[in-house]
Amino acid sequence: MVLGRLTEVPRPRLVGWAILVGALAALSYAANLSSGKPPSDVLYQWSTAAAALVQYGIILAIVLALARGIAPAALGLRRPDSWGKAAGWILAALAAIWVLGAILNIFLKAGEEQGLVPDGWDSSRAAPFVANFVVVAMVAPFVEELTYRGLGYAAVRDGYGATAAIIVTAIAFGLAHGLVVALPVLAIFGAILAWLRFKTDSLYPSIILHGVFNGAALIAAVST
Repeated sequence: MVLGRLTEVPRPRLVGWAILVGALAALSYAANLSSGKPPSDVLYQWSTAAAALVQYGIILAIVLALARGIAPAALGLRRPDSWGKAAGWILAALAAIWVLGAILNIFLKAGEEQGLVPDGWDSSRAAPFVANFVVVAMVAPFVEELTYRGLGYAAVRDGYGATAAIIVTAIAFGLAHGLVVALPVLAIFGAILAWLRFKTDSLYPSIILHGVFNGAALIAAVST
């Protein structure tokens, strides 16, 4: 993907990114308030995967349009200086997410609010589940990381510094899911992903961590 040669994200791109994530948050809260909790078999439906692909395709197109003319490295699309160190940071971040999530879940029961994780395995509908698994564990992490820890992180960092970038993108990521009880958990998840982006100066470790976390959650749900 060739996005140009600018090493910093121009300030107007930050405005465009803010409008995008603000719209995503508003749409998510409106959808959740109007439709309520999704059916327990939502990830066993072909329509779920199809709708998600369309949604992520639109988001990706907007992000790429906003990122036009910006060097890939500025968005974090570069190899970490050391994959060995990056792997260590990924494992540390994953452990932190699981520990903090488990602690917060005692008080918040955040995992029950979104309602996407199936109750168990249904072999008769394995194909649509695999399609949704690919979306949740591969497509979603790539698009969301490029949106928040890629363009968003770079835009906020270049204007206000890395600490502000971690905080702002974490809150934006949490709000984009349209949840109330789970908001603290999602914001912490987003902050850890942004911290990983900061530590490795690369978006790829964040994408890997995000994908592993989502995939592990789905596998655990249908294995128990």
